[in-house]
Amino acid sequence: MLPTLLELQTALNNGETTSLELTQAALARIALPEGAGAHTFTAVYEKQALAAAQASDLLRSAGLARSPIDGLPISVKDLFDVAGDTTRAGSVVLKDAPAAQQNAVIVQRLIDAGAVIVGKTNMTEFAFSGLGLNPHYGTPSSPWDRATGRIPGGSSSGAGVSVADRMSVAAIGTDTGGSVRIPSAFCGLTGFKPTARRIPQTGALPLSFSLDSIGPLAATVACCATLDGILSGQASPAPVPPLLKQLRFAVPASVVLDGADDHVRGVFEQTLATLQAQGAQVDVITLPEFEQLAAINRLGGFVCAEAWAWHKQLLEQHAGQYDPRVASRILRGKDMSAADYIELLETRPAWIASLQQRLRQYDALLMPTVPVVAPAIKTLQDSDDAYFAANGLILRNPTLINFFDGCALSLPCHPAGAAPVGLMVAGPAMHDQHILNAGAAIEAALAAQRG
Repeated sequence: MLPTLLELQTALNNGETTSLELTQAALARIALPEGAGAHTFTAVYEKQALAAAQASDLLRSAGLARSPIDGLPISVKDLFDVAGDTTRAGSVVLKDAPAAQQNAVIVQRLIDAGAVIVGKTNMTEFAFSGLGLNPHYGTPSSPWDRATGRIPGGSSSGAGVSVADRMSVAAIGTDTGGSVRIPSAFCGLTGFKPTARRIPQTGALPLSFSLDSIGPLAATVACCATLDGILSGQASPAPVPPLLKQLRFAVPASVVLDGADDHVRGVFEQTLATLQAQGAQVDVITLPEFEQLAAINRLGGFVCAEAWAWHKQLLEQHAGQYDPRVASRILRGKDMSAADYIELLETRPAWIASLQQRLRQYDALLMPTVPVVAPAIKTLQDSDDAYFAANGLILRNPTLINFFDGCALSLPCHPAGAAPVGLMVAGPAMHDQHILNAGAAIEAALAAQRG
């Protein structure tokens, strides 16, 4: 079991450990020759991290703790500006770009809260895939079945592995179509995609400004809630789990289990049975909006249009340096017209309103975060067909919530020792606190079931 932020903060306050000791341990794990650190991080801030840890310990000795993450080693995705370092976004195209002049807003908020930033984590190039493969900096494997070498999920691949392998106690990633939730599902973690507008994106390299959001990957719902409060600058109360018998959940009748493997399907059904046994009401409902989304995005959707707008000049000048699988997806946006884009802008609000109306009497929407267990890295590296088929399937469920402009948790729901499976707990925009509360109740029920 991974330690929680509260457990670590208590240990610091009781003098059972120090920030320096925690940071040295994290850095040692990153540096292990036999470990995944070399493919998990694109930059390691050893000198700065040790200095920040010593400063945290000094303040604590004077009775000052700046926040619940003060002195804790945290990683940030290589999509966020860190002053003095180049933001490469998992690409070699930007490796010679000027260093950032100032920290991204969320990086500065972490530092102000006393976090020890241990480094930048690897990612799918320019965040444009849900798999986590990176031909430039390597691909860290999921902590499950390392003998085979399974994908970590993307695009925040290094973020997930950094927490799972205890190279950081939490990580900050981005989520445009599942890039926080998918690595959380494949790495056995809890991840939270907040309502996008709640967390400022200044200093984060964009993929799709209509869909991008920033969120944490950590050990528990409470950990994610703590980090969300710091990232948003809106300190919110710790999650208060209601009784499950007070909660009513909706499960989509179609789409979300299409193509599911037996393991995920079985774990999901058992999870629903556990919640029902503890008094939750679970209704399978028809959501035609979910069935419509593939057609709405048939030309590439917001992500291809907006990625092309950002990458147009860079791609024209450096096409040979891009991961060809990423470049091909960005290039789909080249063929979209202004009319196509305007149609998306006009369609989305009505789609959101219709779905909100169907969900108005429910506390949350439940579905598998990803309908399959993590595929083998080599299988996807060796075959374009396998890569794109897996990418579409793995992104499908999380993408529904980004288009909805909603918020969502991914909670580990698999039995101990089994292949990781994530349960998505989702709701409409600005229902973040309610989803965190409901997620905490589900988390407790699943923990009791595991014994």
